[in-house]
Amino acid sequence: MDTKRIRNFCIIAHIDHGKSTLADRFIEKAALVDSRTSMNQILDNMDIERERGITIKSQAVTLRYTAKDGQEYVLNLVDTPGHVDFSYEVSRAISSCEGALLLIDATQGVEAQTLANMYMAIDHNLEIIPVINKIDLPSADIEGVKYQIDHDLGLDSDMAVMVSAKTGQGVDELFEAIIQYIPSPPPAKDDKLRALIFDSHYDPYRGVIVNIRVFSGMIKAGQTIKFMISGGTYRVEETGLFKINLEKNDGLNEGDVGYINAGIKNISDVHIGDTITLADDPASDPLEGFKEVKPVVFSSIYPVDSNDYEELLAAIEKLKLNDASLIYEKDSSSALGFGFRCGFLGLLHLEVIQERIEREFDLSIVFTSPSVMYNVYLKSGEMLKINNPMDFPDPVSIDYCEEPYIAASIITPSEYLGPIMTLCMEKRGVQTSMNYLDQKRVEVIYDMPLAEVLFDFYDRLKSISRGYASFDYEIQGFKPTNLVKLDILVNGSPVDALSMLVFKDSAVDKARHVCRKLCDEIPRHQFKIPIQGAIGSTIIARETISAYRKDVTAKCYGGDISRKRKLLEKQKEGKKRMKVVGNVELPQSAFLAVLKTEEND
Repeated sequence: MDTKRIRNFCIIAHIDHGKSTLADRFIEKAALVDSRTSMNQILDNMDIERERGITIKSQAVTLRYTAKDGQEYVLNLVDTPGHVDFSYEVSRAISSCEGALLLIDATQGVEAQTLANMYMAIDHNLEIIPVINKIDLPSADIEGVKYQIDHDLGLDSDMAVMVSAKTGQGVDELFEAIIQYIPSPPPAKDDKLRALIFDSHYDPYRGVIVNIRVFSGMIKAGQTIKFMISGGTYRVEETGLFKINLEKNDGLNEGDVGYINAGIKNISDVHIGDTITLADDPASDPLEGFKEVKPVVFSSIYPVDSNDYEELLAAIEKLKLNDASLIYEKDSSSALGFGFRCGFLGLLHLEVIQERIEREFDLSIVFTSPSVMYNVYLKSGEMLKINNPMDFPDPVSIDYCEEPYIAASIITPSEYLGPIMTLCMEKRGVQTSMNYLDQKRVEVIYDMPLAEVLFDFYDRLKSISRGYASFDYEIQGFKPTNLVKLDILVNGSPVDALSMLVFKDSAVDKARHVCRKLCDEIPRHQFKIPIQGAIGSTIIARETISAYRKDVTAKCYGGDISRKRKLLEKQKEGKKRMKVVGNVELPQSAFLAVLKTEEND
C-alpha cells in the first residue's frame, strides 16, 4: 500500500483513563473480531493484566479503515501502559509511531502521567490529538477538561475529540481525526532496508518472534538479514501483521509495523532498539535506538528448590526478551543458594515479574528485600555503586554515602493537600514548588529519597486522597545520606537475604517491624528462637519465638519442690544443647512478609 495511506499511532494516557477500552472499540469497528470472540481488554493477553485491570505490555494491531473520502487506510495502533513503572514500554511504542492519541478522563481531568507521556511524545516530534473519554458519565466535566487541555497541556482544545470508549460514541469521528491530523510515514532517504526492533517475544515452536517498524526498504521471506548492533545474520522464514493473532503476509514495506520470524533460537541475539538491514545490501548507518533504561529498584531472586536454578535462568532470559527493562546478573546467598540480582523500574514492575515467573514457568521463587542504588565514597577516594547489602563495605572505611533522589510530582484536589504534605514530609520530602492549576486542583513537587517511595508511598497516597491524587516522578540525582546496613539475626546467625540498607534515623523502626513480621511467620521449634535486628555489633531490636515445652513435672504428684526443680533444670540443659545444634528453617512466606508494610498488618 502507498505510504500516504498508512497511519502509525499509539494511545497514551494516565493509568485507568480508558486506553485498552478505546483499543477494543477500534478493533470492533475494523471487524477484526466478531461478537462471539469479543471480550474486554482484547490486546491484554496476560492473565495478570486482566486481573489487575492494567496494561503491562505495549501491544500492536493493524486495522483497515475506509474513510469518508472512500479511500482505504492502514492504521497501525499501539496500546500502551499507563503506570509510571512501565514508562519504558511507552517510550518504545512512541518511537515506532508518527502520532499519538492523548486520552484524558472527563471525570478526572489532566493527571501527572498525562503530562509525563505528553512530554515524551513531544520529544519524539509526534502529532498529538487530545481525546476526551468517558463523556457518557454523569460526572463528566467536558468544559473543565477543555480548559485544562488549553491551560495545563498547551494543546488546542478545538482539536479535541469527544468519545465514550465504553459505548463507542465518537469513535467514528476519532477515526477521521486520525486520518486528517496524524501524518503518514516520512519518505526514506534511500531504498536500503532499515527496520527498528521495538519488541519481541518467545514462541516455543518457532523461536524468537521479532516486532519491527520498517522505516525504509522492504523485507520478505527468503532474504538474509543482519542485525546491525549484535552482528547476527539470519534467513527470514515469515513476515506478517498483527491482527489480534499473527497474520502471515508476502512482505513488509516502508512504513509498515509487523513481525518477522527468522528461526532465531538464541534469545540473547535479539536486542530491543537494534536495526535490521539486508546482509548483502546493508544500510550505511543504523536507526537511532532507545535510551538505555536505568533500573531504580534492585532485588535478588532465588529458586525455593536449588535444583530449579537452570529453569529459573531460562525463565528470566525469556522474560528479558519480552521486557527489555529487566536486567539481571548472577548472585549467591549462604541462606538461599544461587540466584540472580535483578533490576526493576519500580515495585509494581517487581511484583509483575514475580507473578509471571510463578505462573508462566511454574517455578517457586523467593525475592529478597528491594533496595536502590547507593554511591558509597571511601576514605581512600574510591567510589562504589552499591545495590546489594552484601557488598556494603566496613563502616570504618566509609567517608560518606549518597542516595538517589526523585522529583515527585503530585496533582491532587486541594482538599487533600494537608494530609499529602504530611505524608511527603514523613518520607523525608522537601517541597520545591506548589502551583494551583485551577480553583480545585493543585500540583506539588517534592524532592524526596527514592528509597522512601518504594514500599507504601503510592498506596498511602491513593488512600488519603480517596484515589484522586496522581503521582509521577523523575530521577534527579544523588544527595548525601546517613546510611547503615541493618542485619537480621535468627537464632544468633545473620540471614544475608534479609539484610537491607536503611537511613540511620529510621533503622530502629524498620528493625522492629521486620522482627515482628518474622516472629509471626517462623514456626515454633523445640527451643527458643531469638530474632534480632543489628547494626554492626549493636542490637537495636529483638523478638523471641517461644519454644514448644513438654510438661516434665506432670509425673510429680507430691514431695519436695526440689524434685520438680531438678526435672526443670534437666529440661533447661537439654534446650540449651538443642539450641546450639538446632537449625531454624525459614519458610518462603517469611521473606515475603518482610516486604509488607505496617499498613498491611
